[in-house]
This record gives sequence, structure tokens and C-alpha cells, in this order.
Amino acid sequence: MESWTIRHFSQANPAGAGRNDVPALLRRVADSIESLGPVEVQDLVLHTETTGDGPWPSLTVYYHDAES
Repeated sequence: MESWTIRHFSQANPAGAGRNDVPALLRRVADSIESLGPVEVQDLVLHTETTGDGPWPSLTVYYHDAES
């Protein structure tokens, strides 16, 4: 059986005004993925934490190196 390592990171907007801005979060995550270099994204999972100040979305990105 062949195996490979899956990597991941989670990202959210900064605390404060605009932290629940999903389009801004998607742009930030896209920039982070591009900065990784050649990778293959396997999955994106949107999470929303409910806080006293309202919802706070984050994305977890699962990926592996494109050369692997």
C-alpha cells in the first residue's frame, strides 16, 4: 500500500471588525496556498466558531506537496 503525508493549516481573519468576512478569508487563504509553492489541495473545511461577538469563520486546508 502506498502512503503519503497530508499537511494542513487553519486560518481566520484577525479579531475585530470584519472578522466574519468570508470573501476576505477566502482571499487570505488563497494567498497562503500560493505562498506554499507547488501543492495539491485535497480538502477545504469551513468552520464557524460562535463567540460573544458573533460568528468567527476559519478555514482548514489539507494539502500535500505536488512533487510527492
